[in-house]
This record gives sequence, C-alpha cells and structure tokens, in this order.
Amino acid sequence: MSAPDPEFEKARKRRSYAIALGLVVFVVLVFVITIVRLGGNVQHF
Repeated sequence: MSAPDPEFEKARKRRSYAIALGLVVFVVLVFVITIVRLGGNVQHF
C-alpha cells in the first residue's frame, strides 16, 4: 500500500476540521435553543 500524497492528506485534514466545526456549531445551537426555551418557561412561575 502506497503512502497517500500530501495534497490528499491536507484535503482530508480540512474535511475533518469542517466536520468537527459543524458538529460544534450544531451542539452549541441545540444548547442555546434549549436554554432559551427553558428560560422562557421559568418566567411563568
């Protein structure tokens, strides 16, 4: 099995960072939406 060329490795690393960034954004978005919804319910008590 031959070693992958450096250009392929750079593309794979960029793709990994993009997926990680997307995952972090998704988690933060879900967290913020949850806090906002719970915060709205707390005011009614």
